[in-house]
Amino acid sequence: MALLCLRLMTFTMENIEFVSLIVPPKGEPAGSSWWFAIQEDKILIQQDSSTTAIPLLTDFGELGLPVLRKHYLGRLDGYDCFAVEVPEGTSPPAGMRFEGLRQIYALMGEKSFSLAGRALQIVDWDRTHQFCGRCGSKTNTHLTERAKECPQCGLLAFPRLSPAIIVLVQRDREMLLARGRRFETPVYSAIAGFVEPGETLEEAVVREVKEETGITVKSLRYFGSQPWPFPHSLMIGFTAHYAGGEITLNDGENLDARWFTPDNLPPLPGKLSIARKLIDSLIEEQRNSS
Repeated sequence: MALLCLRLMTFTMENIEFVSLIVPPKGEPAGSSWWFAIQEDKILIQQDSSTTAIPLLTDFGELGLPVLRKHYLGRLDGYDCFAVEVPEGTSPPAGMRFEGLRQIYALMGEKSFSLAGRALQIVDWDRTHQFCGRCGSKTNTHLTERAKECPQCGLLAFPRLSPAIIVLVQRDREMLLARGRRFETPVYSAIAGFVEPGETLEEAVVREVKEETGITVKSLRYFGSQPWPFPHSLMIGFTAHYAGGEITLNDGENLDARWFTPDNLPPLPGKLSIARKLIDSLIEEQRNSS
């Protein structure tokens, strides 16, 4: 494929508001749009030594790629944003490639990562809900909601969202960090786990810490939240204080768990993650109080 002359812009959004919409606003002029092209679980990018770029094009057809389905995401800085699903095995245009979001998230701004994750999740949801989970009929895309609707039994299927807690436990100047068995890199992070049906967030925090480390906690405080598209989590962050117990690895989730001080830390998660924000916040708090 010949080298395409594309308008590509570095995708940084920290000071820009993104407006989430289901359908494009009426009466607004057509123009260039951000295009998030998804192939399986990868996104189309152009990357050089210092930036990661998402295509900003008048028409996605300029790339010469086939499209299975298209979704409108909303507006960013006056531009429409679309997610498109590209068939598996399709070769990217010259100078571009399909890359996993995990591999590039450290190179993206926080909001750009969040919007790329939104595109990835919506495409995956649409791909896996072409048929009704109750009666098996072919579904339709709802016109005014982000949902798939069954024309036979009326079942609505919304994009899946899995709430998970993540908590940083403090004991004096120490913090409890664990190395997960499933971590792709040998980093230590805060304790995390999915919320179970019928469980409050606070109950999930207490249970997960106890299950994974044998530690009991008290004085829970909400910290913040973060969409985490691996594959469709919403991370709800807490801080907590040590109440009792000794570290024991009970459920096989972690390879190791220890108490660490700010001046003796192990390898940590990337700075965009809420886990790192929890850790950095505690370090800053201790620095300011000393």
